[in-house]
Amino acid sequence: MDKDALTNWALANGWQMIAGHPSLTKPSAPKEAIVRLVLKATVAAVEVKKPAGKWEKVAGAAYPKIEADPESGLPRGLGFDTISGFTMLMRENKDRMVFARMTGKPEA
Repeated sequence: MDKDALTNWALANGWQMIAGHPSLTKPSAPKEAIVRLVLKATVAAVEVKKPAGKWEKVAGAAYPKIEADPESGLPRGLGFDTISGFTMLMRENKDRMVFARMTGKPEA
């Protein structure tokens, strides 16, 4: 996967662009990113915001090493399948995005 493919996948799966990065938010604070994808020229990294406000890199890989899972489409190589909590957080963000569209309310 390349930068564009990762961005498209993220936006289709509940991520939203915050400060120039595809990001996931807390359900209780939907404007504040707590997980973000940092997509550079040759590598992608997953960063998590620590309580102190600093970003910590938890996984990263070069684009050629990132592949979409044939069954789920989840990018392999960035830890989404091994780091607990990411799948649930992505589902919550996607559900919030879908329900916001159904009710016609702007995303909060």
